Amino acid sequence: MAKTALITGASSGIGLELARIHAATGGNLILVARNKQKLDELKSELESKHNVKVVVIGKDLSDMNAASGLYDEVKKLNVNIDYLINNAGYGNYGFFVENDWQKELNMIQLNIITLTHLNKLFLPNMINQGGGRIMNVASTGAFQPVPLMAMYAATKAYVLSLSDAVNNEVRSKGVTITALCPGPTESGFADAAVMTHTKMASKNKYTSSREVAEYGYKAMLKGMTVAIHGFKNRIMAGAVRFTPRALVVKMSRSMMEN
Repeated sequence: MAKTALITGASSGIGLELARIHAATGGNLILVARNKQKLDELKSELESKHNVKVVVIGKDLSDMNAASGLYDEVKKLNVNIDYLINNAGYGNYGFFVENDWQKELNMIQLNIITLTHLNKLFLPNMINQGGGRIMNVASTGAFQPVPLMAMYAATKAYVLSLSDAVNNEVRSKGVTITALCPGPTESGFADAAVMTHTKMASKNKYTSSREVAEYGYKAMLKGMTVAIHGFKNRIMAGAVRFTPRALVVKMSRSMMEN
């Protein structure tokens, strides 16, 4: 029987590639993003190529109560969500004291509150139906403080911690939660965060969205708790635990500067 996946932030980058990967398995989709035009184009592509059913919902998930509104719309469709993929999120580059508060408040709303609420809303349904998979997209930035992207890294540290803990609580009920932690990825993220001039964002360090999506999708199906893409990224994430914290922060800042 075809599995239905709900993917947020599906109009570009990792989310778009995850939608393509799931459709190729014969799975149906509910795609959510602000840019409904791009979602409609993706819907046409996937339905014609894979003969699957795709529903698009244009919604700004950084709005207050966006999660409950989305949940209500999905309930009206009368479908069970087998895979919930919380991919929507954004970052903001610059000094904490100088960054615009409203933009960072919206980032907290999207990266933390909406993601958390969607987990809380859809988990009971998955438990009642005897199984499900959730992927919460975090970041390799979740493993250490990141000066010049302090708020973003803090939101992703929250996503990692929440996913790890709740996965422990629900795993025995047939549901798994995977925290996908990509490194620098060709997804438009650096452009949106205005950080294309940094060492971290140098082009030769990027991984394709497709590669990250394929890794993440397989990790989700396997029920991996924390999925760090790339051998180098896994080594660096592990090394943080054995490195003096002041040095870790200093190195992080170095990577975020010009």
